[in-house]
Amino acid sequence: MGTKKNLAEESEQLDSSPEETQEPKKDQGEGRQRVEFLKVPVDIVSPDQLSDVIYDFLKEKKEHNIVLLSLWDLLRARRSGEYRSYIVRASLVIPISKSIIGGIKFLTGKKAHRYMPFDFIVSLLTTLENREFTCYILGARRKIILKTEQNIRQTFPRLRLVGRFPGYFKKHEEATIIKAIKKASPSLLLAGKGIRGGEKWIARNNTILGEGLRLWCSDIFDVFAEKKKHPSRAAFNSGLEWVGYCFHNPFKLFRIFPYMGYKFLLLFYKLFVK
Repeated sequence: MGTKKNLAEESEQLDSSPEETQEPKKDQGEGRQRVEFLKVPVDIVSPDQLSDVIYDFLKEKKEHNIVLLSLWDLLRARRSGEYRSYIVRASLVIPISKSIIGGIKFLTGKKAHRYMPFDFIVSLLTTLENREFTCYILGARRKIILKTEQNIRQTFPRLRLVGRFPGYFKKHEEATIIKAIKKASPSLLLAGKGIRGGEKWIARNNTILGEGLRLWCSDIFDVFAEKKKHPSRAAFNSGLEWVGYCFHNPFKLFRIFPYMGYKFLLLFYKLFVK
């Protein structure tokens, strides 16, 4: 997977553009500002304050769910239901879509910070490693999770991996897995695809997983295991990372219609909603 230096270079923060570097006013804890955007909570956290925010969460000795919010997640969260409740109750909601950043600036004038999911998770693991915190990894196929474990141990040697379990597990195994996670009491539960319900699995088991941070990212283990590449820096910076996804799944081209609806929604809120 490469050395820590290479990873650090690869995951250089994306908030260096002039329109996204101004640090927001801090009115919800050190380094974090929460705004309501189209009735969905979104947090503004600058890269240089991320570590402090994470450490503050861990000091509280309670559960803290972290969400990497895409535009499609935001539109889904606007509808009432289980997923909306999960987003509303999350401790940290990080925008990963350029459309969200632009929308927040359009409606509120605030300059939010956007993260590539891979970069955010590397920063999070680095933060935990600096104080020798712990991590439990859950999801993906067995070969993928084993390769992920190996690469994480090599890249973050002082981060203590206290457990792993592959995804696509049987329903009757779930109670045993949850018990193992709670017993390990990781500072971070990092989960990926292969978990029935995805992020909703975390929401449904929120009170029995124990304390600590929880984060779900669908393809993160494939990236760590070098089975899949994350979008290029140029594509992500330009907001065109979705083009690559369309090559793998042409049906994603139909997202142009909800995207147009999103643009009309922004205009409606700008003109008529105070």
